[in-house]
Amino acid sequence: MSHEPPGGGKRVPHIVIVGGGFGGLWTTRALASADVRITLIDRRNHHLFQPLLYQVATAGLSSPDIAAPLRHILRSQRNVEVRLGEVVGLDAAAREVELADGDRIGYDTLLLASGATHAYFGHDDWAPDAPGLKTLDDALHIRRRLLLAFERAEAAQDEAERAAWLSFAVVGGGPTGVELAGTLAEIARKTLRREFRRIDPAQAKVRLIEAGPRVLSSFPEELSEKARKQLQKLGVEVVTGTPVNAIDEHGYTLGDTVVPARTVVWAAGVAASKLGALLDAPRDRAGRVQVLPDLSVPGHPEIFIAGDLASVQQDGKPVPGVAPAAKQMGAHVARAILDRLKGRPTTPFRYKDYGNLATIGRMAAVVDVHGFKLSGLLAWWFWLAAHVFFLIGFRNRVIVLINWAWAYWSYQRHARIILGDRDD
Repeated sequence: MSHEPPGGGKRVPHIVIVGGGFGGLWTTRALASADVRITLIDRRNHHLFQPLLYQVATAGLSSPDIAAPLRHILRSQRNVEVRLGEVVGLDAAAREVELADGDRIGYDTLLLASGATHAYFGHDDWAPDAPGLKTLDDALHIRRRLLLAFERAEAAQDEAERAAWLSFAVVGGGPTGVELAGTLAEIARKTLRREFRRIDPAQAKVRLIEAGPRVLSSFPEELSEKARKQLQKLGVEVVTGTPVNAIDEHGYTLGDTVVPARTVVWAAGVAASKLGALLDAPRDRAGRVQVLPDLSVPGHPEIFIAGDLASVQQDGKPVPGVAPAAKQMGAHVARAILDRLKGRPTTPFRYKDYGNLATIGRMAAVVDVHGFKLSGLLAWWFWLAAHVFFLIGFRNRVIVLINWAWAYWSYQRHARIILGDRDD
């Protein structure tokens, strides 16, 4: 167990932060000048810019383009120690977290910002055949499946088998689903052109399936409709109002129709990190902890929640599980910690909505910023500038700009390397 700083010395408040995503990292950096000792725990060694994860999944970017080691990001912040490990237990009475290796780390203040995972709405057995996209491992797995599908179609001897390998489905019409479907259609029709001898990749069928009445339901209806039209222009078949009833290795069932398809990607739902269940606190249907206005846990003012693990209501609506919200929560928790240290009361969290962005494909996107609506080429440039600006690290910004410039003019995607066991 660790309560005191290594090697002794002055006793300063110990802040334990679980999760190096947007919420945890923004809290850590906001406390850089505070007289505290921080232990940042994450089961992965990197911070991931999740909004561009689909670009890794579709071979547009490499993993290091959108991720950076936490130790490198925080190398100049002397009051933080990074710990690679997975939190599996929490003793709120003793103020300790337990790691998978058995170590126990004490805290004065705890922030849980461990994010979310995939939700299959009671059908977890679909996961092996319809992988979701939350981590770099997920992205590399999906990229492998997408690229292998064309290779298997090229080698297929039977026309029905070939058609199944060239049938792709993305389940979920939110931003991730729209971005994946549009980019996949672009790959099939542009990137892979003239690279195969027995198949025409442009004949691939890409279907985006949304159980609700429209795609991008968080956007104004007119932008949802424009997104649908832009997807169709790219060659994506958009299906709304019909849920997927079954998924297996051979395909999926849409309504009462069985559709042969060897590649299905899941982008339909999220569930909060299982760490929320370690707390004796109310949770919503997705497992998110229902926090107090200052983001602390009811009955435990020393424990805060930020990011996708927090259930926050504002003006009668839930605060969305997006990167800007997680960043703002992280910064708010840092202010709350500083207020506590100075004997001041904490203040309620207030989310500032800066708008919604979603890209659909080359020169196609939709933007909604405080009622200012854009679609098409101008929206695409706006989306690109915003995402490059928020990437961590000058190198990443330059590399991503170079890669996107190359892809823009050549239609090529430089990361089309298949790794791993061919029999997966």
